[in-house]
Amino acid sequence: MDDQTARAALQRHWEASDASDFEVEHEIYHDDAVLDYPQSGERIRGRHNIQESRTVQPNKKRFTVRRMIGSGDLWVTEFVLTYDGVPSYTVSIMEFRDGLVAHETQYFADRFEPSPSRAHLVERAGG
Repeated sequence: MDDQTARAALQRHWEASDASDFEVEHEIYHDDAVLDYPQSGERIRGRHNIQESRTVQPNKKRFTVRRMIGSGDLWVTEFVLTYDGVPSYTVSIMEFRDGLVAHETQYFADRFEPSPSRAHLVERAGG
C-alpha cells in the first residue's frame, strides 16, 4: 500500500469514527486484527470483537484528528477523543499488513493544568 492510499484509508476511518458509522470505521481492520489498550491492560482480538466493543460503548464520542504521520506499514494518529464532552488526548499506532490494520495500540491521556514552576518557560498551545 502506498502512503497516499494509507492516508486516505485512515482519513476515512477517523471520519467514520467521528460519525459513529461502525461499519465503515472497521473496514480498515484485518479479520484477525489485534487492538491493545496498555493503560487498562486490555487486548481485543478480531475485527468483529473490536467493532462490537465500540458499538456497545455507551458514551457519546467525537474524534478530532490533530495529525497523522507515517509511511509504509506504520502510521500514527494523534487525536482528541471526546467522551460525553470530556476530552482525552489520544495516540493510535496502526501497523498495516496487506493493506489492512493488523495491530493497533491506543494510548490515552487526560488534560492537566500547567505547572507554575515552568510558566516562565512555556507558551500556551491551542487545543
